[in-house]
Amino acid sequence: LTGSIGMGKSTAAGMLRHMRVPVHDSDTTVHDLFAFDSALRTAVGSRFPGSLTASGVDRQALGAAVFEDPLARGDLEALVHPRVRAAADAFVCRHRRQGTTLVVLDIPLLYETGGTDRVDAVVVVTAPGWLQRRRVLARPGMSKAKLEGILASQMSDREKRRRADFIVETGAGRAYTFRRLKRIII
Repeated sequence: LTGSIGMGKSTAAGMLRHMRVPVHDSDTTVHDLFAFDSALRTAVGSRFPGSLTASGVDRQALGAAVFEDPLARGDLEALVHPRVRAAADAFVCRHRRQGTTLVVLDIPLLYETGGTDRVDAVVVVTAPGWLQRRRVLARPGMSKAKLEGILASQMSDREKRRRADFIVETGAGRAYTFRRLKRIII
């Protein structure tokens, strides 16, 4: 499951969970790693001075350090992505041992990180650009400039849809999205 920022990945993932499909959430994994992986926190603090506080990783400071610096963003991804991938692999292995026939990996940067070789099919969630912007700009701490920076670092929605095995429109209402997801998993 993938899609650009504000396209409805979290909503779609929640619907899949409601249908009893196990979902591994990469964003949640990153939060957990920052909270519980002391080696990662130390590495992040060393590479990005000022991003580590007594209570953990200051995500705002870290975001500011990598926002307009592709090299810094690459360094952060080199620290974080292998750990997220390992957690997703463990999730898949655990469910394989349990005989689960379908699991979903919620990976916002699936295409950008070359992750398609790890999955059998890709579901891309999408919405009209005006709705995407409205959703994202309603988030705390978000600005138009920050949104533009994020969009510039992601593959375009058009290209993601072109590469997808399944496309789910999330701008036509929750019931429509739910029905479309249900048709895909059945």
